[in-house]
Amino acid sequence: MSTMRISQLAALTGIPATTLRFYEDAGLLSAERTPAGYRLYGPEAVDRLAFIGSAKHLGLSLEEIAGLLAVWEAGSCAQVKADLRPRVQERLADAQVRAGELAAFTGFLSTALAHLDALPDRDAWCDPQCAFLAPPGVDDASRPANVPLPSPLRLEPGGERWRTAPVACSLTGDGLHERLTRWRTLLHGAERAQPFMRGIPAS
Repeated sequence: MSTMRISQLAALTGIPATTLRFYEDAGLLSAERTPAGYRLYGPEAVDRLAFIGSAKHLGLSLEEIAGLLAVWEAGSCAQVKADLRPRVQERLADAQVRAGELAAFTGFLSTALAHLDALPDRDAWCDPQCAFLAPPGVDDASRPANVPLPSPLRLEPGGERWRTAPVACSLTGDGLHERLTRWRTLLHGAERAQPFMRGIPAS
């Protein structure tokens, strides 16, 4: 088969026709046209699409793939290798950073879950200790970097104003436990003037 229509190329490669049209619009794939306007592809389109697919699996952007295709078409295998190697090294470094952050966040969540499971089930109203999902000893300095905090602590999209709030509790670990113990001692035997549920006065 010397030429193929878009439906034939899609069936041969498993790439949807919509993607083939997108590649053409992006300058990654070219096609001839019949007098009736139908796209025609040569057999080299199969190898080109395989090259594009491999580059996408490496995490390259469409702009990078277009530049690499130009080298692939005009240069030697050694030139393609020389152009591709630093791009792969950069993707590898990025992936290693993300893997480290994900591993740290996984450990943080596992510790938080263990802390949550260790909290007693009580029928009483939740006090601050119940609401602290971060286990004792885990503060902002030991949280994994670049990992979003639970949404209740994010006061606005894209911001974390609580970090710079003028009034904030800086106690962590044993200090927090000690402060809660002192408060419980002071409040022992005290009665509420009016019952509350989740901060809303009962009617």
